[in-house]
Amino acid sequence: MKKIFTLLCLATFIFSSCSSDDDTDFDTIGSTFEITGTFNTANNFLVEAVVPDNINVFDSDVALVYVLDPTNSTAQVDVWEPLPRTFFFNGGGFAQFQFNFIFNAQQNIASVEIFLESDDLTALAADITDNQAFRIVIVPSAFAQSTDINLKDFNAVQKALKLEF
Repeated sequence: MKKIFTLLCLATFIFSSCSSDDDTDFDTIGSTFEITGTFNTANNFLVEAVVPDNINVFDSDVALVYVLDPTNSTAQVDVWEPLPRTFFFNGGGFAQFQFNFIFNAQQNIASVEIFLESDDLTALAADITDNQAFRIVIVPSAFAQSTDINLKDFNAVQKALKLEF
């Protein structure tokens, strides 16, 4: 009887310790916030977004930045385009949104600088420069290096991180 009991205990231990939680990632937690900014000569065509205090950021984290695409968005669905995003104009001009993610370890402050570049910044129309909405996602670097997630697709990132708005 002792041998059967020992075998049952051993079998229970082996089968319970071999469970797999590959379908659920409990240690990847992403945080999201949004800002709206206008780009002009007064701010050198740069908008800074300081990460809110309620979001914990580590020096190994990365930022993903998306701009709202008003042309393809509807009242029911927002379409977010990943940065950098480039616009090409008739006549050969261009404009491009880019960003820098900055982490100050000494002060434990993180920010994202979003800037607009162009061959002629002063000639850009208001639909490019004014009231641009950006969604910023802060994620652990291991998540950003994952090969099975399309980081250019905000909906895929949102689903993988289980972000709710």
